[in-house]
Amino acid sequence: MPYKRKKSPYWWASFTDANGKRIRHSLGTTKRKEAEALEAKWKGEAFQRQAWGVEPDHTFEALMLDYLKAVKETKRSVERDIRCARQLRVMFGGQRLKDIGSRQIWAYQVKRQSDGVKSTTINRELAFLSTAVNFANRHWDWNLSNPVTGRKIGNASGSRDRWLTRNEANRLIQAAARESKAPYLADFIRLALFTGCRRGELLGLEWSRVDLHRNVIRLQAQHTKSGAPRVIPLCNEARAALIGRQRFRASHCPDAPFVFVNYEGVRIGSIKRSFSTACRRTGISDFRIHDLRHTFASWLVTEGVPLLEVSRLLGHSTVKMTERYAHLAPDSLESAVSLLDHRSHSGHTDKGQKRRGVVSH
Repeated sequence: MPYKRKKSPYWWASFTDANGKRIRHSLGTTKRKEAEALEAKWKGEAFQRQAWGVEPDHTFEALMLDYLKAVKETKRSVERDIRCARQLRVMFGGQRLKDIGSRQIWAYQVKRQSDGVKSTTINRELAFLSTAVNFANRHWDWNLSNPVTGRKIGNASGSRDRWLTRNEANRLIQAAARESKAPYLADFIRLALFTGCRRGELLGLEWSRVDLHRNVIRLQAQHTKSGAPRVIPLCNEARAALIGRQRFRASHCPDAPFVFVNYEGVRIGSIKRSFSTACRRTGISDFRIHDLRHTFASWLVTEGVPLLEVSRLLGHSTVKMTERYAHLAPDSLESAVSLLDHRSHSGHTDKGQKRRGVVSH
């Protein structure tokens, strides 16, 4: 029977799969009857494989629904995943997963490209499908082949080289401050620009994780995309943005647990519309909320901060992810090479020549 766990609003299932392995996983629903039906379905599939060696005909819809329910409470990008699922369903809806192969994936790529969709977006949508398939194989023993493997569109690293100058950033903050319907927008932009935090990390930020005495924000594993906790130091600008939110809270909603809330203390779910308006009024084009994070990293690199330190501040799992910003610091390479000149003029070269009987004139 489904059961509840501490600090989780969702029902969980525990059953043995076809290999005799004990499976424990969230059912992604707060409704008991729905949880019981989903658990019965998984148990039935496991029994068919174990008793008769029968592999159920899993459909695309079944994978999407089951996967999204299972990760609803643990994955931060659920809203984006839902958008990906809806787009994928246009082509793959109603199909059995075993009928979706490399030919169908290629057709999807061609169709999306003909619609004018960027390669990075197409790769992101297919990466979501690949993740869902791998999740089903690992947790539910679905034994599916992954049609997306090796099918990424080339020359699409997924990175954008769009960031703001200091002047543009100041203009954007000033425009955001004039958004009367979004009194939180200017502070959000400042905090994103000067901490490098992701949109979800900031919109989900609680005051209990803000320490203005030590000037840090603490993110636990469940709050970050990588699943790794990190401590974010606050510069004066970031601190000022939080103090602005603190004053707003004291005046309108002193009991609000979240940093970014409206006048009633309700957490802000999206800033997309107000952000787009501020960009338009400032004359800043082709600029997304996530590009505030890119701007933070770009500013650091141009100031000579080592990539390893930038990587730690951004919470990247490897420094390789941060190397996209390396081209912004060409002077650092020149400085490194100049060390050879310094060494040659320090007398080391002449001493070596003298030991070999060579005298310079």
